[in-house]
Amino acid sequence: MMTELSLNILDIVENSIRANATLIEIQISIDTLQDQLTIVIKDNGNGMSEAMLQQVEDPFYTTRTTRTVGLGIPFFKQAALMTGGSFHITSQKDNGTLVNATFRLSHIDRMPIGNMTSTIYTLLTLHTEINFVYTYSFNKALFTLDTRQIRLLIGDVPINSPEVLNFLSEYLNDNISSVNEGIDL
Repeated sequence: MMTELSLNILDIVENSIRANATLIEIQISIDTLQDQLTIVIKDNGNGMSEAMLQQVEDPFYTTRTTRTVGLGIPFFKQAALMTGGSFHITSQKDNGTLVNATFRLSHIDRMPIGNMTSTIYTLLTLHTEINFVYTYSFNKALFTLDTRQIRLLIGDVPINSPEVLNFLSEYLNDNISSVNEGIDL
């Protein structure tokens, strides 16, 4: 099992990339009053057939030829359910996939969110052709990083250039800290 939710998110987003997604939305919502953490990952990739969707939560099913198990979705589901949360995945062939997991925020078995700045940084570095929308909210405060807007601002400069990546890393860290009011989750 993965030790941080950010690693689960990275794994699921990599699934979206393998499914030819060009737009991937990642939402993390924390509501301390409801004692809830919600993670939503939505893509516009190839989607899955009904038959594949029925199998995707089975750890002994994978479409990869390099291994015989697919643990990303099953582990993510288990992590949510262990906290008294929920897990839902919907997909439609040629219309993308939506993964929605909720966690009881205060539950002792809830894994830490982990380093989402590193996760987003990794995705931006390795997958420059894909648009990402990352939204992070804590109670009523939120911020969004949308690479489509970043691309408009930087013009011909590659999004994975060191200067842009350094800016984005600082932007993510500063905004997460500001939205979290300094609380580490």
